[in-house]
Amino acid sequence: MEPTATSISRTYSDRVYPDPWEKVLDYRRVREYAAENPNAGRVRVGRALDLPDERVRGWLKHVVPDPVRGINTAIDRGWLDPDPDSETAAALVGLLAHVLAGGSIPAGNYVPAVTPGSRVGAKEIRDAFERLGVETRTRNVDEPGRASEIVPTCDGTVLGRCLVAMGAPTGGKTSLDHLPAVVWDVPRSVRRSFARTYVRHRGLNYADKSTTRVQVERPSSFITELREVLDDVLDESVTTADAGLTISADAARELGVE
Repeated sequence: MEPTATSISRTYSDRVYPDPWEKVLDYRRVREYAAENPNAGRVRVGRALDLPDERVRGWLKHVVPDPVRGINTAIDRGWLDPDPDSETAAALVGLLAHVLAGGSIPAGNYVPAVTPGSRVGAKEIRDAFERLGVETRTRNVDEPGRASEIVPTCDGTVLGRCLVAMGAPTGGKTSLDHLPAVVWDVPRSVRRSFARTYVRHRGLNYADKSTTRVQVERPSSFITELREVLDDVLDESVTTADAGLTISADAARELGVE
């Protein structure tokens, strides 16, 4: 299940390697060769592995490429290759729901940010990060005209890259045309929690009726897949119309949407 070492590496860009995963593999080859041949210098290592010796030199001096550092952090955090039935997978998918529905991941730094709403408070969002062992802070609290956001205080860039590897977009979300496939990798109970979080962030709360309307600026393919998830976890009625979803009062109660 995502995120994997390969998919995390490919969230990085590199001037030399079109595929950053190849850089990870070359780095590992260099380190393995050096461990087996401790007296070999950069020229010998480079010739043996068909790599430029100037590239090898830094890696022999313990310069760690960014993709490798990110992978190592994800491994240390326990975020890599989660078992679909694990608490880690549930926590990652839970945070993914908050980011997709009420947050963003900037392409510049990959640090995820989630905005509290009328149904989803700051504590719930902080708890979603803390399930993954990440502490948070609130920014923009005293900035007029800007929404408060919950952001991680450490390893946020790597966590954001994990979420992107799982299918979250960077920058604007209006072009996201498919629901992340990982939603179907986890147990139905986790998928239901994902749906509940998404609807609580995006659902319109009507004063005079109990139905909930989810209106999102997404391609129709995304709306269709979101409905498929809701149909999978609910027995009650969900309908699609006008670039959005209408969740019946009974379905909203079944989902636990206040």
